Formats: sequence, C-alpha cells, structure tokens
Amino acid sequence: MRFIQSLFRFVIFILIIAGSIALWSKFGSTDLWPNWMGGEDRTETMHMVVLQEITSMGKLELVKYNFKDIVEQEKKNTFLPNAKAVLIVQGEAIGCVDLTKLRLADVINEEDTLVVTLPEPELCVFKIDHERSRVYNTEYAFTEEAQLVQDGYKQAEQQIRQSALEMGILEQTEENARKMLTPILEKISGRKVFVKFPMRGRRERLR
Repeated sequence: MRFIQSLFRFVIFILIIAGSIALWSKFGSTDLWPNWMGGEDRTETMHMVVLQEITSMGKLELVKYNFKDIVEQEKKNTFLPNAKAVLIVQGEAIGCVDLTKLRLADVINEEDTLVVTLPEPELCVFKIDHERSRVYNTEYAFTEEAQLVQDGYKQAEQQIRQSALEMGILEQTEENARKMLTPILEKISGRKVFVKFPMRGRRERLR
C-alpha cells in the first residue's frame, strides 16, 4: 500500500512539474509578456496553402538575356489628341534544353565515343519584369491609360522574344549545353562524348 501511495505521489509531482513547464512555455515567453501585462496587441497571420499541381522540371536553363526597352504606345484618335504612354520596360529571355525529350535512341555508341543528340534548344522564357518596369509618362490617356499600358507591355514582351532570337539565343544555348554537359557526361561514362543537336532545327533557324 505504501508503495502505491508513493508511486501516486510521484505521478502527481510529475504532472505538477509538467503543468508548470507548459504554463511557462505559454505565458513565460518574453515575446508574450507585453500582451499578458496589458501591453501592445499583436497581429497574427494564418495561411491556408493548397498544393494545386506538381510539375516535373526537366528544362535545363543555359543562357539568360536581360533587356531594357523604352516603349511608346500611341492610340490615334480622329477628333481628340492622340493618347500616348511611354514605358520603361525591363525583361528577360532564357534559353534551355528540355532533357525530358531525350530518348535512348539519342545516345549512340561509336567505338570509344558516345554520340549524344540533345533535343532542340528552346526559348523557354521571355517575360517582363514588372517590378523593375514602370510607366514613364502618359499624354491625353484619360480613361484609356490602363489599356495603353497593358498593350505596351504586351508589345514589349513580344519584342523581347524577337530580339532574343535575332541575337542568337538558341545558338548560344547550344554552345553552353556542349560546354556544360560534355565534361559531365565524360566523367560519368569514362569515355569521350560528342554532343550534337538535330540539323532540322538549325536549318529552320537559318531561314
């Protein structure tokens, strides 16, 4: 009987200690003292994050071009002065190779050399950086200002795409792919590796 009573007292003692620790954790934190003592209120933020989609990323980004453009968007009116908006736009274009398109048949064993035909390079990203872009000036825009600005950004985005292609971003992507992947593949395979791209894509870009 004494053993049971002693055990019971010990359990009660442990519960008291545990409860004291829990109370101290809740009210004894220095961050909470001001609220407990009637100090300043705190703002708490709650998030409800829902995972909508998981995408497998197989695109190897190999080169990025940064652009700055001054865009003047104008709407010609018959009776009123022409509405204008001048934008200072910054954006980027990224060249990549989609490695998920690589097939087993694209790797050929030729004596002591591996010939790897990579998928055609792509312009996988061309976009406006809206945080670094701004509206410089508007004239006679009135209620049309929002539409003028939106149209100006669209034109600037397409110009980034066109400029990147004309400046050879796809060719630069090929060159960087060879420089990056050749030594990696040679180290893995222990053999000489030759990296190439389909001739069809190159002919299409030269037209």
